[in-house]
Amino acid sequence: MTHSPNHTDSPNHTGGAPRSLAVVGGGVIGLTCALAALDAGRPVHVYDAGADGRAAWVAAGMLGSLAEGHPGEDELLRLSVASVRRWRVLIARLGDPAVLAAADSLFVAASSTDAEHLATLAEFVWARQPRATDDLRRVDLAEIRRLEPTLSSRMHSGFLAVGEGAVDNRRLLTRLRDAFVAGGGQIVEERVDDLAGLDVDDVLVAAGLGTRALLPEIELHAAKGEILRLHRTRWSVPGPERVIRARVHGRSVYLVPRHDGIVVGATQYEPYDEQSVAPEVGGVTDLLADASELMPGIRTYELTEAGAGLRPCTADGLPIIRRVDERVVVATGHGRNGILLAPYTADTVMAVLDGATTDHDQVAASTGGVKR
Repeated sequence: MTHSPNHTDSPNHTGGAPRSLAVVGGGVIGLTCALAALDAGRPVHVYDAGADGRAAWVAAGMLGSLAEGHPGEDELLRLSVASVRRWRVLIARLGDPAVLAAADSLFVAASSTDAEHLATLAEFVWARQPRATDDLRRVDLAEIRRLEPTLSSRMHSGFLAVGEGAVDNRRLLTRLRDAFVAGGGQIVEERVDDLAGLDVDDVLVAAGLGTRALLPEIELHAAKGEILRLHRTRWSVPGPERVIRARVHGRSVYLVPRHDGIVVGATQYEPYDEQSVAPEVGGVTDLLADASELMPGIRTYELTEAGAGLRPCTADGLPIIRRVDERVVVATGHGRNGILLAPYTADTVMAVLDGATTDHDQVAASTGGVKR
């Protein structure tokens, strides 16, 4: 975060006293914003309804912008790049380098058709976010095997994205919470049903899909996604050092390192029933099949968890970060990119609380200024 504490000339302060803030939501977005506000000198309470339904708990924690480079998603790409650049500062603030699970990403295609798809994404990124060729460069099968020897020799080609790594999502949640409490923040284990009942100057609603119950005017829909957590045994082949993001016969699959194994993901589709977050057999089957084709030795790992989560999404794929009224600010709708966009969101929320014009205001204007 880039905020200096105790801005006495900002709306953070009323008559010299810092304005108090209640953050509704104890996930990655809520905690990152709460820590930024705490560092800016505000008294902050986080209201945490518990881990049930928390999207960040069922995530791989990838911090890459190439995969967000789909044609038509120019603004999402821009926000992603801006947020990736902020992650080093946030990890330093947390004081735990082990939060970073991988430093780079290797994009791999299983066939020539899959390679064309990855090339389209790369060309889109190069056109809109010029970068050095050593930051994002093509690699052939020989280099893929040199970089990650346990990947299949039947892969076609790919791209190496330097600096686009991943964080350990669950370690991140723990460290954010620890840093917030150590800095004097208060966590209230309680569900908020009425914002008017919060005795504070300002309120930030960062409750994911739960935002709809508190602010019905905020339009969100759910996207369900499954991930698998695999445990490395003494007989397992070594896991990848980098994030492996592959295109296998038209389907996307990724392998993300953890200290004790691999996270495999991810599916994404509209859920039949938002009340159910159980993983579906079809999604788990596809993930296992594609991961095994990508890395045959993955069969030596233990399947310790098959999880599913509901991601809060918007119609245009961009997060909603704006003031609702004089007291309430909202930050939600991050979809599959909640962890990736957390530092950007925290900086934007602080600017909104301080009454400043933000880059996100310009994004809204460029997309038609729709109040979602």
